[in-house]
Amino acid sequence: MSDDVVKSKSALRAPPSSKEAERGVLGSVLLDSNRVMDICEEGRVVPETFYDHRNQLLYETLRGMSHNSQTIDTLTLCEQLRTLKKLDSAGGVAYIQSLIDQTPTAAHSEYYINIIRQKHLLRTIIQYAREAESSCYNEAVGADLLLGEIEQKFLSIADQQEGTALTWSQAVTNTISHIDRLFSLGAGAVSGLPCGLTNLDKKLKGLRDQEMIVLAARPSMGKTSLAMNIAECVALGRNIYGQPMKGDHNRPHGVGVFSLEMSTESLAMRMLCGMSGVPSFQIDQGILNPKNVNMKLSRGANDLKNAPIYVDDTGGLDVMDMRARARRMKKRYNIELIVIDYLQLCNYREFSKQGRQIETSQISGQIKSMAKELNLPVVVLSQLSRGPEQRGDKTNRPKLSDLRDSGAIEQDADVALLLRRPCKAASDPEFDDIRLAIIDVAKHRNGPTGEVRLDFDDELTRFGDRADTRSETSGFDNKE
Repeated sequence: MSDDVVKSKSALRAPPSSKEAERGVLGSVLLDSNRVMDICEEGRVVPETFYDHRNQLLYETLRGMSHNSQTIDTLTLCEQLRTLKKLDSAGGVAYIQSLIDQTPTAAHSEYYINIIRQKHLLRTIIQYAREAESSCYNEAVGADLLLGEIEQKFLSIADQQEGTALTWSQAVTNTISHIDRLFSLGAGAVSGLPCGLTNLDKKLKGLRDQEMIVLAARPSMGKTSLAMNIAECVALGRNIYGQPMKGDHNRPHGVGVFSLEMSTESLAMRMLCGMSGVPSFQIDQGILNPKNVNMKLSRGANDLKNAPIYVDDTGGLDVMDMRARARRMKKRYNIELIVIDYLQLCNYREFSKQGRQIETSQISGQIKSMAKELNLPVVVLSQLSRGPEQRGDKTNRPKLSDLRDSGAIEQDADVALLLRRPCKAASDPEFDDIRLAIIDVAKHRNGPTGEVRLDFDDELTRFGDRADTRSETSGFDNKE
């Protein structure tokens, strides 16, 4: 076959594209604009990512509406296009309506987006390859210079792809600056965000950015209480006893809470009663002096109502929806900590039919990716299996292998905290100590492991530091 025939066939081939995937992306935006537009922005989707000119125009309009915080649906999109006098160029009302009709769900939007990005990448490669071929016939340009120009064009394609990384030199420089900061704070300084409990901060050195901290326990051990105690301390910039945090953490920090189990009102009630020293069950039973209680609650409410805590109590939340909402929280409120209560109540529609173990492993991976993407610590609560109760161990001491549904949680976690209370195990040697709570730092990627002993007030659902540290252990046997 001659070269002319090959070139002729090549010219007749249509550039790589997928009309179905392009329509799927646009239909997903119309069905769930907030989440899907966030994913598009994260994936660096631009109008040129679409091959069909109508789809380019529609996405450009939708992106402008999103940036202006306008409501997005078929009616508002059509009205916006009429205003811009581009409705006919974009295919008209019938074409826009067909985008929704042909898109059954927005759950697979990431899959559609990946397809159009791959097709756009192939078109870009073809374009640069043709330009390179054409330039090679220009003998006025030296081959060495031409090679350098072509090489730079192809390298620029990689630069346009998602994800950026620090150079090694920048990473080392940033590390030295971080070490200098720790030296300036003195011995025992907390490098991360203090959790408000001194004994736990000594072990963890604070909650660090980009880390996934798993707090796991059997039911009714107090894991939600501990998570909300930490959220309160971080949001107020004060430790569990109301004293200012040390160093530059003596200020409010925004906290995003995804409560898949409890309502916002229930969390507020629990936190307010704990801060005020008023047992909530006694309020429900009406056995307290209303005047004294109101004074205490008023003082607590004055502190708490202005705390930068942002709660999303949507039940059964899809993990991708959660990531989109977390991005918006970060953008709007500049949150510095996320708490998720709890992992097993999350869903992942894309993997829901592949078994709970696979779905949970994917959810865990997405939460870890969220911590890295938003550059903040994420405390995620998790249930433990019945393993501690079935092993016959007198203390019912949990292990990392007891994390429910998937071993991926153990793998993805930077820090794993296993909470237990000896008073819940009748055969435990410390069963009579009803205030004792023990946190086993079973995994600590950047520090020591071991047990931390705390006090827990069951009536106030409030943890505190324990003066008795005789049984605290330290080691690096589980550290990676």
